[in-house]
Amino acid sequence: MSRRSFAAALAALAVPGASAAPRPEPGAAGAPGRGGAASGEMRGMWVATVTNRDWPSRPGLGADRQRAELTAHLDTAVRARLNTVILQVRPTADALWPSPYEPWSQYLTGTQGTHPGWDPLGTAVEEAHARGLHLHAWFNPYRVALHTDPARLAASHPARRNPGWVIPYGGKLYYDPGLPEVRAFVREAMLDAVRRYPVDGVHFDDYFYPYPVAGQTFDDDETYDRHGGAFPDRAAWRRDNVDRLVRETAEGIRAIRPGTRFGISPFGVWRNADVDPRGSDTRAGVQSYDDLHADTRTWAAENWIDYICPQLYWNIGFAVADYAKLLPWWAEVVRGTKTSCTRGGAVQGGDPAQSAAWGDPAELSRHLTLAKRHPQARGHVFFAAREVTADPVGAMARVVADHYGRPAGPPA
Repeated sequence: MSRRSFAAALAALAVPGASAAPRPEPGAAGAPGRGGAASGEMRGMWVATVTNRDWPSRPGLGADRQRAELTAHLDTAVRARLNTVILQVRPTADALWPSPYEPWSQYLTGTQGTHPGWDPLGTAVEEAHARGLHLHAWFNPYRVALHTDPARLAASHPARRNPGWVIPYGGKLYYDPGLPEVRAFVREAMLDAVRRYPVDGVHFDDYFYPYPVAGQTFDDDETYDRHGGAFPDRAAWRRDNVDRLVRETAEGIRAIRPGTRFGISPFGVWRNADVDPRGSDTRAGVQSYDDLHADTRTWAAENWIDYICPQLYWNIGFAVADYAKLLPWWAEVVRGTKTSCTRGGAVQGGDPAQSAAWGDPAELSRHLTLAKRHPQARGHVFFAAREVTADPVGAMARVVADHYGRPAGPPA
């Protein structure tokens, strides 16, 4: 995920209509647990590869060094008594496995399309399972590049061969979600990993249509003119495009590898209650339904996804997006469905832009305590591997001491 910085997330929430900066980013079904209590809850950790955020530590390392760094993250997850690692394997329309659809990721070697000398995803699945961990493959469906120059992409890149598929926006390149051929291509490119490897899960983050950028327009006029005639407005058409990708991906996963879970980690606010009475008691400047065209409530209600993991990166009592209000709201979203609710939380760092409450080492532990009151809210995923390892203010150690007294069994 390129997950937003904490300060940017607060700004987007506090100022209605504010543009949202991108987030720092951010095995075999039924792999054995490590013994101990079979809690059934997901205890997860994201490992982001975009911009070498968590792993590899920099591009161009040798295969042995990359492998050692990856297994060190898996060992960190074991020490933190987690049971799931969510590894970003398609950060920018590229691949961390030998894909026949897309080039090798530049974050491995420094040059997009260059073979790194090993198979990172295959190794990750094998090594995770050897440690009793589940491995979820994390894909970003539509982001092509963190720049707007197609000539900088590998010569074989599908975005260069199909320039009509690509839209520049906000200093980045994106595939156009409104084109049926794009949706079919990205789905097959992602499902290739599911065919090749016994991954335990497929994971999307919050990026569908891009976060709004002030003063800029995502120019899909031509696509809307060709494909949007049956819809009352462009927003409804865009939501249908995203719904189709989610539903069709779910169908593909279940056909290829039954038992592999499909999860999505949306922005933490679906809609504010003053816009929609079904929404949360929040005052967010970004709403995923309206701005990203992601109708996460529908995905859960229709059982297209197995788990939803909203990014709830705000403290209890935060005025515009109170964790204590958002947690029960999301728990209600999945009530009566086959979709489980796992919360996404950030491991606090020493950033002076953070609020004093968020800097409290006990804050994250309080989130898990509060969740015990809501049986639909099972599990927690921590952003991200770098912070779980460094644990700058001791928040993760507090979570382990307060809540993870016994090793986790496999997630339900």
